[in-house]
Amino acid sequence: MKSYREYIWMNTKKRREYINITPQVEEIVRKSGMKEGLVLVNPMHITASCYINDDERGLIQDFDEFLEGIAPYDLKKYRHHQTGEDNGDAHLKRQLFGREVVVALTEGKLDFGPWEQIFYAEFDGQRKKRVLVKVIGE
Repeated sequence: MKSYREYIWMNTKKRREYINITPQVEEIVRKSGMKEGLVLVNPMHITASCYINDDERGLIQDFDEFLEGIAPYDLKKYRHHQTGEDNGDAHLKRQLFGREVVVALTEGKLDFGPWEQIFYAEFDGQRKKRVLVKVIGE
């Protein structure tokens, strides 16, 4: 078994953004040279998530409104802000969307179902962050 690791770096312009990173992950898989295995895609920050879903603007807007309804950005609401931070909502949003995704690699390609794409969800942006992409297999 072999492994290949690379990072995707980004700096979002807004506090919350949802970015389709499928093309970057596919390029990393291509560079790995592996044909069969698994691909781990993991945001290396506790206020961001990676998830798989459809790349449809209305759906992404629905996700954002759903998350903001459950865990709104509110400087007075969260005990976490007593530490001097202002991102308590971002930690909760990450817990709801999860940490990482794992995708099967078959014949050198991401083995997706119809419409599936990989996204990076940023909940506390406007600074440099990274996503780990680790390809494991042969």
